Order: sequence, then structure tokens, then C-alpha cells
Amino acid sequence: MKNITTIDIEKEYLHFSSAHFTIFSADERERLHGHNFFVSASVTAEVQDDGMCFNYNHLKQTLRRQCEALDEYVLLPKHSPHLNIVEGPVYFKADFAEDTMFFMKNETLLLPVVNVTIEELARYFLAELRTNPIYSDNDAIHEMVIRVSSGPGQWGSARWERASG
Repeated sequence: MKNITTIDIEKEYLHFSSAHFTIFSADERERLHGHNFFVSASVTAEVQDDGMCFNYNHLKQTLRRQCEALDEYVLLPKHSPHLNIVEGPVYFKADFAEDTMFFMKNETLLLPVVNVTIEELARYFLAELRTNPIYSDNDAIHEMVIRVSSGPGQWGSARWERASG
């Protein structure tokens, strides 16, 4: 019988402050504003002979680096069907409906998402983790869940489950 457990990681330092706007439709969006986002992880895995599922210090360090990489940037959705982004020499020009907005390149990140929402940010964090062989090649890991919060009581999550077989 396999000994399976879930490791939950929710540290105060797993946060980032960023500006964004949510796009609701082809002609409706929020105004640019900021959040203090928080990130947590849950990993369900088999306990190994050494009494651990995996080295979760590595997971904490990886999530911390991901948070630091987004901290104090304007986040724009690279794959939005409603936002046309053109890269200039020192700025990004973003056209949305009748609005044209300019963002300094050195203060802006284009994320591979369709919208900068907590659910898309959770998916982004999870996809980044899944590129790491420590997690993708570890057969003991059954499930990973990443959660992102934009404020108290409001979380979005993304889940990956290993295919059985």
C-alpha cells in the first residue's frame, strides 16, 4: 500500500505586487490598478523510504523566484484576442478598443496568458513549475495545485494530475 500525503506550501514571502487590468470583452476592461498577489502550492505525492515526498525546499525557492520575477511590474496578457501589443524601442503600445496605452518596456512584462487574472496567473505558475524535471519527471508526484490570490478571500487555482496508467 502506498503512503500518499499532501504537502501545502503557504509562506508570507510567496507574494508579488503588480499592476494589471482584467479584460472582460472586446470593449470592456478594468482600469489599470495593482494588487498584492499571494501564491500557495499543494503537492500530493508518495512518501519515499527517506520519509519525504520530495525536497520541498526546492519548491519554496522556485515559487519565490517566480514571485520575485513578477514583482513591481505591469503585467500584460501576450495572448489576449482583444489587446494588440506593439513593441517599440522603449515602450509597449497596447491598443484596446478605442484606447491606446503606453507602458515602459523596463517596467512591463508580457505574460503568455490570455488575461491577467488569478486563474491565468495560477496556470502560468503551474506551467513554469511543470517545465522543471524535478516535478515533471518525479513519478512519486500525483498532483500539483497552485493557487494565486489578489486579496483576502479571493483565490484562483490551477491543477495538474499525473495520468494513471
